[in-house]
Amino acid sequence: MDDKALDKVIVDSPGRINIIGEHTDYNMGYVLPTAIDKRIRFTLQRNNTDTQCEIRSKGYAKALVVDLKHISPSNTQWENYILGVLYEIYKRSKALKGFQCTIESDLPIGSGVSSSAALECGLAFGLNELFDLGLSKHEIVTLSRDAEHNYVGTQCGIMDQFASVMSKKDHVILLDCKSMRHTYVPFVIAPYKLVLLNSNVSHSLASSEYNTRRKECEEGVAILQKQYPYVASLRDANLKMIETCKTAMSPKVLDRCIYVVEENNRVLDAVEALKMGDLKTLGALMYQTHDGLRTLYEVSCRELDFLVDFSKNIMEVLGARVMGGGFGGCTINLVHEDTADAFIKSASEAYEKEFNIKLTSFEGHPSVGTTLL
Repeated sequence: MDDKALDKVIVDSPGRINIIGEHTDYNMGYVLPTAIDKRIRFTLQRNNTDTQCEIRSKGYAKALVVDLKHISPSNTQWENYILGVLYEIYKRSKALKGFQCTIESDLPIGSGVSSSAALECGLAFGLNELFDLGLSKHEIVTLSRDAEHNYVGTQCGIMDQFASVMSKKDHVILLDCKSMRHTYVPFVIAPYKLVLLNSNVSHSLASSEYNTRRKECEEGVAILQKQYPYVASLRDANLKMIETCKTAMSPKVLDRCIYVVEENNRVLDAVEALKMGDLKTLGALMYQTHDGLRTLYEVSCRELDFLVDFSKNIMEVLGARVMGGGFGGCTINLVHEDTADAFIKSASEAYEKEFNIKLTSFEGHPSVGTTLL
């Protein structure tokens, strides 16, 4: 073992929130995410074998046992996030050897805070430290995304993994998903705070419809390219171009394209509002995003629409929207700190009365990305 090698590492990998910019990352657009102060902890240590790995997750009785030379997808979905990362690392570096890993989490699963990216990035980050693999943070981000594409089957963009690894405390990231250029924007919203209301529903449409949306956007790009050959993604399009080509598009493809172009503009407007301390405009943009996700992109659901509509009746809530892939999970709400508890209580009571489902909530505090403890 060389001087740099470690016997054991402990890594914290956070979930993320996204202020605005939903479903724009795989369209090479703009997003405004940050890590939060809820995370997955990985305790990793060498086991002095060449290829035998054992990963235990607290809450699951059975360990995942893997031979690095014989990695293949599992029928158990959470295992594929692990297997995909191991596959992507091992094909890049045979310096990866056998290890043991214990995982424990305080991230609410299925709530749209990307526990999957935290799982991928935390494992990759920890193994990079444990075996001194020499992977950069950008490589950890991209291999984690590739793992999700190839082993989980979700054709996600780069936002979740980027936010999980690269975030900075008390800032959000304006990320250009086309160039990977990013700017840290101070997130100063006092006396307001971010409250996440977890609908505690997860509709089965989420994963399949996610990939469908991506295909619909690609279909729109193919149509636009016939008249505008330089359009490589919806990032390169504007509303005038879409108007010119709309007769060649199905109504659904047209709606998807309009939403993405408008959402990219909203992200840039939101950054300017944040810089100016104009929280009313920021909140209004969040509501506009939800309307777009509900009517044009069609990834909301009754439960989420109910929560957003409920918030519109509360003067101290400046904005709200569905956050994440959609079809369940959380709404993110910009709420005055003096009335946050009362808002949560009243929303919880109304939601349970309407759906007979208990709401849960937590605050989103912009936090540091994946960290070696």
